[in-house]
This record gives sequence, structure tokens and C-alpha cells, in this order.
Amino acid sequence: SHMSFEELLRVQSDVRTRVCKQVTGGKKTAKPTKATVKQQQGKKGPLEMSAKKPVPFLRQVVSVTKKVHRDPRFDDLSGEYKPEIFMKTYSFLDSIKQQEKEMIQKQLKKCRNAEQKEKLQQLLNRMTQQEQAQKKQQKLRERELSLKRQQRELAKQGKKPFFLKKSEKRKLELAEKYAELKRSGKLESFLNKKRKRNAIKDKRRLPSQK
Repeated sequence: SHMSFEELLRVQSDVRTRVCKQVTGGKKTAKPTKATVKQQQGKKGPLEMSAKKPVPFLRQVVSVTKKVHRDPRFDDLSGEYKPEIFMKTYSFLDSIKQQEKEMIQKQLKKCRNAEQKEKLQQLLNRMTQQEQAQKKQQKLRERELSLKRQQRELAKQGKKPFFLKKSEKRKLELAEKYAELKRSGKLESFLNKKRKRNAIKDKRRLPSQK
């Protein structure tokens, strides 16, 4: 009761420090360094801002480069598609396809399994159809090139170039097909099949006799 207020505060602080030393074993607690804080946060952890410093109004945004996917079919960097140059560049593929076709034909002759034989036959038919379609496209391109040459010659001579309609082009294709079938001796069989198909179509169009 006879102690002053300052002496009471000093005694109270001494008691608190003595109790803390007894609890912690006399060791002082070390403050966490920057290295330990970084280890606790981890590499992919969010950036922790200090509460003592005010957060800036404008945040620092890290720009990420976006991957732009390029489609060579619609990109000018790939150049213009020209079928003539493409066919000349990749003409070596025709010889490879021919070798594969011959190899499948040999396997088809030696094969005894019915299921495997059917698969090989389907593959051979598909390759034959692709070859025929490629030859047909090649003929169409050659015809278009010859027509363009004729138009250029007429333009050089001062004449007005002519442009064929789709119906006229179709007539030229049929005439070439007729000449090719006649040359190969398959014209009669083609005409017979055509007559049968037309007869079936006409029969379907007739009213039912009931």
C-alpha cells in the first residue's frame, strides 16, 4: 500500500518477463526473416501485401503472351494454292502409292483367310477409286489450262475471249468420256448399264397398277 504507481508497473513488468522466460525455456523468439516468409508462401502462392502499407490504386498486371493458332488454309503466309505446282512438288507420292498397291495385290493373292482377304480387297478398291478420281481431276485441270491458253491467244490477236458455260463444259466432258470408252472397248457395256438405269427410273415414275 505504501508503494508508488510507477513502482507497481515496474514490478508487474518484471513478473511478466519472468513468466515468459519460464514458459519458453529462457529462449527468445526470433522474428521470421524474409527467406522463411518466402518458403512459407511457396513458389506458386499469392503475393501477400503488408497491412502497414496502403495497397496501390492501380495494380501491376503482368502481360501474358497469347498463343495465336495459325490455319495454313486461310493464312496468307502459306502462299496461294496452285494445283499445278502442288502436283509437281508431290509427284513422288504417286510412285509410293503404286508400290503400296502392288504390295496389297500380292498379299491378296497369297491370303487364305476370308476376313483378311475381304479387308485387303476393300483397301485395294479404295486405292483404285482414289487413283481414278485423281486422274479425272488431272484431266479437268488440263482442259481448263488449254481453254485459258486459247483465251490468251485470242486476247493477243485482239479478239474477244470466250468463256464456256457449265452446260458446255459438261458436254465436252461427256464427249471425252465417250471417246475414251470407245477407244477402250467398254462403250457397249456402259450404254447397256445406262439403259438399265434409265429403265428402272422410268418404271419408278409410272403410276402403280392396282
